[in-house]
Amino acid sequence: MKMILILMTIISITGCGNRAIYDNIQLNNRHDCAKLPISQYDECMERASKSYDEYEKERQENLEK
Repeated sequence: MKMILILMTIISITGCGNRAIYDNIQLNNRHDCAKLPISQYDECMERASKSYDEYEKERQENLEK
């Protein structure tokens, strides 16, 4: 179900930049964190709160390896 929601979101915002797509996916991820037990919530929110700039920097570093 999550993948369908993400796919529909990406399709619906075709023409938007990578940042907008990333932000929308992260929003969906944060929404999903609310469904987790409190013991997993903080870790989930930390993963889902990484900024696009941080993500892009890590992605570029991994591509250079």
